[in-house]
Amino acid sequence: MYHKTLSYRIFTIFNNVFLTTLAILCLLPLVHLLMVSLSSTAPANAGLVTFWPIGLTFEAYVKTFANANFLSSLWVSVQRTVIGTALAMFVNLIAAYALSKDSRVFRSRNIYLWYFVVTMLFNGGLIPGYILILKLGMMNTMMSLILPGMVAVFNIILLLNFFRTVPKDLEEAAFIDGAGQFRTFITIYLPISLPAIATVSLFTMVGHWNAYFDGLIYIKDSEKLPLASFMQTIIVQADMTKFDPTMIANMSQRTIRASQIFIGALPILLVYPFLQRFFVKGIVIGAVKE
Repeated sequence: MYHKTLSYRIFTIFNNVFLTTLAILCLLPLVHLLMVSLSSTAPANAGLVTFWPIGLTFEAYVKTFANANFLSSLWVSVQRTVIGTALAMFVNLIAAYALSKDSRVFRSRNIYLWYFVVTMLFNGGLIPGYILILKLGMMNTMMSLILPGMVAVFNIILLLNFFRTVPKDLEEAAFIDGAGQFRTFITIYLPISLPAIATVSLFTMVGHWNAYFDGLIYIKDSEKLPLASFMQTIIVQADMTKFDPTMIANMSQRTIRASQIFIGALPILLVYPFLQRFFVKGIVIGAVKE
């Protein structure tokens, strides 16, 4: 009866219209970017392209994928995202599982937890971080992009709060059957925690894929730059020297940049639908427990 009231119907209609409008407004810039990348030089430079291509052409994408620097940067970003996400999830899951235990099981739990929390409030800063990477000999390597941000305290807290919602009866039953901590973690906690794991994995993937500043300060060779750093140099700094001049002589820089931005955003757009069904549940469950 509640769902048939007039006020509920009005709210449902208003809510659907509002969310649909908001979704369209979020998609319009991406659609415009795609249309610019598919348009010919003159309309793109003149700013005539809106939400439909003018002079349909795929030449900007052909030139983009013909650029060896762009392809190498794309491959570096793929490696960084895959390896970085895998290592970060392994470390953060192990830490979250240990910190989710009661003080009676893990006596030093509160000390370690506060140790992690303090790092959220204070850090060494940019210069000490740069000196550390330099002294460890990781400059101009993939590890300089992965290791500094591998331990994400926010993600650890999110995961440990989720782990604390797992019924203790399941853990006790596993112990009675002879399982140890590691086997209980693998067979009980991980399968139940898929929503939280998917959510944190998405956060980590997006963070690695979109990170550009660390590539600018730690990577010296252009062929080792991640895609975000590469795009920052040619879009924000307007440095087109990484392109062959003969390739872009008859091309609009605007269409080339639009194609690169769209390609850079595409992988995350393709991954998100597969994780979306876990996303909301993973954010909400365990968010109010300590």
